[in-house]
Amino acid sequence: MGWIDPYRGKVVSPEEAVSVVKSGDRIYMSGNAATPYVLLDALAERKDELRDVELTHLLLLGKDPLSGPGMAGHFRHRSLFVGPADRKAVHEGRADYVPVFLNEIPGLFASGILPIDVAVVHTSRPDEHGFLSYGVETIATKAAVESAKVVIAQVNEKMPRVLGDAFVHISHVDRIVEVSEALPVLKSGDYSDVEKKIGYSIAELVEDGSTVQLGIGGIPNAVLFFLKSKRDLGIHTEMCSDGMMEAIESGVVTGAKKTLHREKVIATLVMGTKKLYDFVDNNPIFELHPVSYTNDPFIIAQNDKMVAVNSALEIDLTGQVCSDSIGYRIYSGFGGQVDFIRGAARSKGGKPVIALRSTAKENSISRIVPHLREGAGVVTSRGDVHYVVTEYGTAYLHGKSIRERAEALIGIAHPDFQESLLKFAKERHYIS
Repeated sequence: MGWIDPYRGKVVSPEEAVSVVKSGDRIYMSGNAATPYVLLDALAERKDELRDVELTHLLLLGKDPLSGPGMAGHFRHRSLFVGPADRKAVHEGRADYVPVFLNEIPGLFASGILPIDVAVVHTSRPDEHGFLSYGVETIATKAAVESAKVVIAQVNEKMPRVLGDAFVHISHVDRIVEVSEALPVLKSGDYSDVEKKIGYSIAELVEDGSTVQLGIGGIPNAVLFFLKSKRDLGIHTEMCSDGMMEAIESGVVTGAKKTLHREKVIATLVMGTKKLYDFVDNNPIFELHPVSYTNDPFIIAQNDKMVAVNSALEIDLTGQVCSDSIGYRIYSGFGGQVDFIRGAARSKGGKPVIALRSTAKENSISRIVPHLREGAGVVTSRGDVHYVVTEYGTAYLHGKSIRERAEALIGIAHPDFQESLLKFAKERHYIS
């Protein structure tokens, strides 16, 4: 217990903790359900003292006091995954977006491409050996902490101690702020009839003994519902959700047939309800690892029968997938889509899946389009796409010609748009 006195000597107020931040510094901030709100607020209070401080992060949940118009010149975001907190600032040019594969983000810090001056992280209380768990988000936190000049930890008694390659010893932390703050929750929610149809089609692709990757939302929830008849599934994913917890509790997920990390759930973040946070606390079934490991396509591919399910905003008739922007407007980020699509493609018996509703805006817009709209970026290339699923069925594109792809995608488009899509395909000689 020789760490206790040094620990107590590092405990300070939020204001004193962020006093180490200087103008021109780059700060890494943990995000998702580990967003350290107390320290965000403390930084905001120093606005008038600071200039040109850069905040780099992934998805920030909740209100972000540093992204408002009044913060221009004081704080600027370098977002590695855009969310509601900073989307407006990115769109208005007051914040920056970095397109990057999720598995490569830790390397940006470790290599010095993005050197970190101050790492601000949100952790559990120390265990009996003085180790703090990064809790519900590992992603790039470990790399940021190991490369930062100064480390500030918001130590939260309500942060679960999640196991894996997800710990820092208090000797590597410079300042500690103790809080007792409930984590933000994200309810799993229901799914629509359309999402139910998509979920059913995806579940049909999953065999007993498969390892799956899913996100959160209506389609993943529907997939999990239809997986109830499967046996001995495994999980190797980016994010662990309530639906996955329920699949473990019901016995659908055992990990008994996994070919990598047998009987373990591998992820890099956890986001959901308090029940989920309590479930993962000190639970040896779960291992969180840095995203450079969980999302490495070569690691993913070591899971036989890997089924990876990812979403899209639109897909063109040749199979190009846009999932981070709506035209010129950045909406989210690359995330782990390409990581898992490529990993599943290289898995023995693997199945990479792009899932999307066929329409948007109350059926007024087709999401299967003749060409991506102006400004839209390609996240997943036409060469990477295998399965595409809408409520109208499944199209398999791998190894198919442009003509065959166009025909297959038109076949799963909303009927109201099939005629116009076919007309375009014939005019461009995709289909003769």
